[in-house]
Amino acid sequence: MSFLTLDNVSHHYFSKNDYTKALDHISFSVKEGEFVALVGPSGCGKSTILSIVAGIIQQTSGKVLLNKEPIKQSELAIGYMLQQDYLFPWKTILDNVLLGPKIHNTDTEEIRNKALELLEEVGLPNVADAYPDSLSGGMRQRVALVRTLITDPKVLLLDEPFSALDYQTKLKLEDLVFKLLKTYHKTAILVTHDIGEAISMSDRILVMDANPGTIAKTFDVPIEIRNEMPFTARRHNKFQNLFDKVWEELNKNDANTPI
Repeated sequence: MSFLTLDNVSHHYFSKNDYTKALDHISFSVKEGEFVALVGPSGCGKSTILSIVAGIIQQTSGKVLLNKEPIKQSELAIGYMLQQDYLFPWKTILDNVLLGPKIHNTDTEEIRNKALELLEEVGLPNVADAYPDSLSGGMRQRVALVRTLITDPKVLLLDEPFSALDYQTKLKLEDLVFKLLKTYHKTAILVTHDIGEAISMSDRILVMDANPGTIAKTFDVPIEIRNEMPFTARRHNKFQNLFDKVWEELNKNDANTPI
């Protein structure tokens, strides 16, 4: 059963004398606990979709439903993890993690203990009183992940969260995020330019075309790959075949726009 549904969603960005059609009749559904990846050329509207799902911007037309309710009316939390960690440098790591609960007046002792448990779960057991500038980029992204999870979001939006990291750290964080999302049965949408990342982490890949943004083709990731951790999945014998198909689709739909 569909948990998150986009039904004929279109979006226009208006300027003083003109407008740009960013998305054109986007329709897809995501099941509860499913991990969907969006790939496509720059400017095809991938991040715009996330902004609409997050309620940051309102689509020009169409419907976005979360558990059968319009996004703005739903009480279910949505978590948004970006390329940058956006930690406040003057706050401790624990205070950064607890920003959401403090805003919503749910900063209880139980929540604080949960934050400490999550920090330990992501490999950061002794940083609660540290400040962001004492942590590496990968460690800061782990903190950002904990900050996102502490509000118990039912949908997690990932906008190229590993793109600013070195390759080794990126691969380690892919495994970590994958494991946590499966453990806590989170529904997730990942925006990425990395085909390998999309294949190794997701259950389904939506390839987008640009000018305006549309869904060009959908690929189901084989169950054999989905059952592996991302690092191991990249070495599966079915990985390269799917990579080639997605690559071919991107090239076919992106003759004039660089990826």
